[in-house]
Amino acid sequence: DRIGSQSSGAMTRAMLTYGITQDLQISVSAPAVFSSASLLPARVTAMMPANGDFEALGAWRFQRRDNGVGSRLETTAYLGFIIPGFQTPAGLLGQLHKAPGGIGMIATGYASRKNYIWAGVGGMHFAASHGDRRPSLLSYSVVWGYRPKPLRKDYPHWDGRFFIEMNGEDSGRVLHNGLSVPGTSGQQIFLGPTTLWLYKKYGIEGGVQFPVYQNTGTVFQRERLRVAVDFSYFF
Repeated sequence: DRIGSQSSGAMTRAMLTYGITQDLQISVSAPAVFSSASLLPARVTAMMPANGDFEALGAWRFQRRDNGVGSRLETTAYLGFIIPGFQTPAGLLGQLHKAPGGIGMIATGYASRKNYIWAGVGGMHFAASHGDRRPSLLSYSVVWGYRPKPLRKDYPHWDGRFFIEMNGEDSGRVLHNGLSVPGTSGQQIFLGPTTLWLYKKYGIEGGVQFPVYQNTGTVFQRERLRVAVDFSYFF
């Protein structure tokens, strides 16, 4: 859910991920949009975009170094293909002819049984169609996590962790009828707490984020709050 100053947008996505090896995986996700708001384009989460597109994503963990029991340094690269969805977004973006796009990301960090520190950066770019093009998006994130000692348990016990996450986005201008539209670019930085809990084959995570910096231009309304909840089943 993305809550704006005038309206809000709510959606859900389903994702299926398959691990070809322990370092190589592919994912596909599909959306169902319940309501849409005229907000600055944003990805919100790394693995699934906050829009009505279909997406295929490949991940390659090309660097991993174990530093002891339960701790590691690793880096993963992501490359994907975006296919426009059937649902029409609100505002100016809903008036554009949509075309496919691509996404590339890289994330690196340290994880142990106690602490987590991660950083990532990525970009989305779309092709043009009939003189229209959706704005490109540069996104970045930094995450710090902590796992309290009572929760440092292995299968089949509950395993919980808490995080502080910062997400930033730099969105380019909309191209409409061959012209760059003023007031459609902008930058945002969001910060907030999240949590992840695992139990046997199930996982649940969620959190909220609030804006700490916004420069959204005149076309899009300001975003006040983001809420996300994810349910996972591992098989």
